[in-house]
Amino acid sequence: MTDLQSLVAPTCNRLADVLETAGAWDKPSLCEKWLVRHVVAHMTMPARLTPEQFGAEMAAAGGDFGVLSDTVAARDASLPTEDLLGQLRSPKLHGWQPPGGGAAGALSHAVIHSLDVTIALGLPTVAPDEAVTAVLDLLTGANGAWFGVDLTDVRLEATDSAWSWGSGGRTVRTDSGSLVAFLSGR
Repeated sequence: MTDLQSLVAPTCNRLADVLETAGAWDKPSLCEKWLVRHVVAHMTMPARLTPEQFGAEMAAAGGDFGVLSDTVAARDASLPTEDLLGQLRSPKLHGWQPPGGGAAGALSHAVIHSLDVTIALGLPTVAPDEAVTAVLDLLTGANGAWFGVDLTDVRLEATDSAWSWGSGGRTVRTDSGSLVAFLSGR
């Protein structure tokens, strides 16, 4: 079995490398209402906030993680791009695990949000193939419940690997990164 946590660093580092040269911080992402800089500000929140600061932000958001995410992304998207790139490369971010989510949650966070950026920009996936496949397995293992995707009568087939899932009559056939985006409700 793969150490899921070990796949977070290469995903984040490769995204930082791409963003360092792409200059696309103010382009739309796959996340509704968020530019690339908002996604990166959200992704890197664990590198900036202590657990106590996160708790205070959550309390200020009335316990609503969506409100917290939007608030922090809107505020921290204005940080210098050099700071956001440094946070993407931060060992603190690479070792972070969401409360109750463990390494699987950390990897999902890195892979899904990196795809929110790269797919929107028409760039190749930055996450290692093994990371994308692990997230596909996690999302289908939950039968689409993480993001409320109805997988009734669906078969998923990756065009860039041998990965597939399901036996339904409706086939979704595309590259692995796009399948992750689909399963993430994008």
